[in-house]
Amino acid sequence: MLALSVESDQRETIIVKAISMRARIVHAAIAASVWIVSTLQGVGQETAGRQLAILDRGALIREQTYFDNRDWDWFVENIPFLDCPDKEIQTTYYYRWELMTKHLTYGNPDTGYLFTEFIDRPFWSGAYGAISCPAGHQLYEARWLRQGRIAKDYSRYWLKTPGAQPRNYSTWLADSVLAVDAVHPDAVHVAGLLDGLIANDQGWRKRHYDAEVGLFWQTGHDDGMEFNIASRQTQDILRGAPSYRPSFNAYMWADAKAIAKIAARQGRTDLEQEYEAFAQRLRETMVAKLWDPKRKFFFPMYKNNENRDGYEISAGTLVYEQGRFAGDSHGRELIGYVPWQFQMFEPDSPYEVAWAKLMDRDGFFAEFGPSTVERNDPMFLLQKSCCWWSGQSWPYATTQTLKALANVLQRSKSPSKSPSVTSEDYVKMLGIYAKSHRKDGKPYLAEALHPDTGSFEGHDGYNHSEHYFHSGFCDLVITGLVGVQPSDNDQILLHPLAPSTWDYLALDGLVLRGREVSILWDRTGDRYQRGKGLLVFVDGKQVAHSPDLRPIRIDLAANAVAPEKTAEKTAGETTEKTTEKSIAEVHSKVNHLVNNDGAYYPRVQASSTRSGTSIAKLQDGNYWYMQNPPNRWESGSSEPVTIQIDLGTPRPIETLNLLFLDDSIATQGHGSQGEASEAEVRVPAKMKLECYSQGRWESIDPGFADSASAGGLEGHRPTKIAIGSRSVERIRIELEPQPSRRIGLTEIEAWGTSIAPYPIAPGPAGNLVYRPSGKEYPKASASHSDRFGGTPEKSNDGKTVFDPNPMNRWTSYESSQASDWLEFDLGEPRTFGRLELAIYDDRGGVQAPESFAIEVWSDGKWVAVEDETHLPLKPAGSQWNTARFTKVTSSKFRIVFRHKLPAKSGVSEVMLWEG
Repeated sequence: MLALSVESDQRETIIVKAISMRARIVHAAIAASVWIVSTLQGVGQETAGRQLAILDRGALIREQTYFDNRDWDWFVENIPFLDCPDKEIQTTYYYRWELMTKHLTYGNPDTGYLFTEFIDRPFWSGAYGAISCPAGHQLYEARWLRQGRIAKDYSRYWLKTPGAQPRNYSTWLADSVLAVDAVHPDAVHVAGLLDGLIANDQGWRKRHYDAEVGLFWQTGHDDGMEFNIASRQTQDILRGAPSYRPSFNAYMWADAKAIAKIAARQGRTDLEQEYEAFAQRLRETMVAKLWDPKRKFFFPMYKNNENRDGYEISAGTLVYEQGRFAGDSHGRELIGYVPWQFQMFEPDSPYEVAWAKLMDRDGFFAEFGPSTVERNDPMFLLQKSCCWWSGQSWPYATTQTLKALANVLQRSKSPSKSPSVTSEDYVKMLGIYAKSHRKDGKPYLAEALHPDTGSFEGHDGYNHSEHYFHSGFCDLVITGLVGVQPSDNDQILLHPLAPSTWDYLALDGLVLRGREVSILWDRTGDRYQRGKGLLVFVDGKQVAHSPDLRPIRIDLAANAVAPEKTAEKTAGETTEKTTEKSIAEVHSKVNHLVNNDGAYYPRVQASSTRSGTSIAKLQDGNYWYMQNPPNRWESGSSEPVTIQIDLGTPRPIETLNLLFLDDSIATQGHGSQGEASEAEVRVPAKMKLECYSQGRWESIDPGFADSASAGGLEGHRPTKIAIGSRSVERIRIELEPQPSRRIGLTEIEAWGTSIAPYPIAPGPAGNLVYRPSGKEYPKASASHSDRFGGTPEKSNDGKTVFDPNPMNRWTSYESSQASDWLEFDLGEPRTFGRLELAIYDDRGGVQAPESFAIEVWSDGKWVAVEDETHLPLKPAGSQWNTARFTKVTSSKFRIVFRHKLPAKSGVSEVMLWEG
């Protein structure tokens, strides 16, 4: 039975409570365990999520023929499914989930998961490639994955991981933590982040809060908006114009409110009151100083006196109040809408007059907009180079604007009295945003686009901007179009902005606060065969119905069974927490093979490697299957190849995942494949797997004989092999290619249990050139070192990093010589006969040398070692190279590199052994 009560407010909200209903509850624990099963244990099991499915999830995901990642089961188990009549929106919705997987990165066993912004890891990114600027968008997006581990890991990354750099760019971190918690509640997780969130807030205040003004200042560059109309009126058009910006102050207001809420949950009343009071003052000051009643909009206010081309601007003035365009009626930027992204004002506030410019063609509206600056602004400028925020359409800002617009519409108590924007406008702008995710008619996203043509030209850098993750989309569909409004309790509001003229709309498999929710709009009842109108299902049971597409409240708690309680020991004492039991199990599973920190172990080696690919890519925690840009290792020929993995110490391995490339899989996406018939890289014909355990090698039956067998080797998805919960120290994989083909992989994962913190395997003893921290010897020097930080001492610090970031290498870049040397003073005579070089190769200005030779200091001069042999025979970049020679005793040695001109040489690490 359902007890329905109708609340007669102006929105005709129907309040629905499901009572006295006996139902089998699917908790978040099930949803959480689903992911780890699909990733670690092999997919194909009938999970609770599949049993409750209303839509044919497998069929919907396989319709996305452009997907590079063909791990269909992962998507079925991990994302909520959408069915709607606007196929542009639907296609983009699924594309955005696939895009997310390209940026999903496993940092290390202690950090867990994070996201990159760019497809590469640029030098300005933090540990493992993350950048704080889009972190808020990424967390809002990732919270809708059916289990919370990824979003929670990423939240924790910013506060717990060394090198994360949370304040390099503006972001709304504390607000995002609560946004994740509203979907996947975990009181212990949030409480554990509170001190870090406070420290982050105080760090911002120390550096950017102006107590005299009562506002935070920020540059457009560090607000993620490089060349902007404020900075272009100063001497420094890129990093100039520090200003009190409505965007950054809104972020800091949202974070203050979030910290106050978390403090209240912890009973820290003084802290709650402090942050609530600060947030109130900040909002009042922002309105008083950044709102222009004449232009009816929020504007940045200059912090300093500025001048350019003879035009003066005084500190404390808004954009266009002074300077070359003093008195101009424009100057509006999309950042003026950011306060509504965080619901800073009461519903139907007088400031909503600002929204009249959104759909105005003389304002922000464009066919591929909105534009970041209104069309008739005197500084409106479109450029074919990055990164201009003077008119280009930026998905980052579009996400903020649509989020803000949805808040205006869904919170209004008198929508008929606010004609500036309507729900029809939201759907129109969402549709424009959806079709903006296209290149040559196919799903794609780069940094920014032309607001009139949709071209990414100038904002689509190779191996950098492809499938750019600097924005959100799925969250806009779920919370805006479908209208799911999560909160900090089990009261959820559904306020769809979808048009009532649509015949159907469905969101299926949404995990919200431990329950599986499905929402259907079926005008005739024929499409889903569940009845007419708007229907809501919780854990497979219908709990609400309305004949109209209108706001509905659902009380999830009325249909709840309390989550299972588990005891957790922390710092010597036992505390009881209410959480999902499988969450602890999920977190105990780690990838033992990832190596982003440059440690000696775990180590992967291959018997051959194709030039331009890297064995290090197999353990960087990140995967995609595209040919361009590459994230791959390929064998050097069509001969059989052996991959050897040394974990350095016995590890409890349960599952081995091999992510094979297969360039014969033709996709419709960009930068993916060549002609299928010409593809040189295919899945292997056969595979043999052995594990070294308890002092002996054991053969592992992968369950299939060759790639033609049912369930055999496939490309573009993980091949999952159950190891059988054994203690493994080394793994050997022998791969036989198809005739005249080569073999390739994008990642190998070895999953099993562990304790925290993760115990690091020590490097092997006997490396004569390793220099422990603080020691004078061994001492490194070079004939030339680059000016970007590639110094000799980084070549014997015990860390090996083949990627550009983090920088851990010596290079001779920009040397004027045809050869250069890298020398080591051991401090005393030592005997040695083997050298290992981790040769750095960025495939540009630094490449593997044409050759190298080893010399030792003997009787006051440098002499060549005897009987020197190399493996591989020709120096190879992005991998280890070994040199053997007749043992010699000396206190110094050097490596002489003959450069592959015009490139120069470099190494990430050097190791020296007795023999």
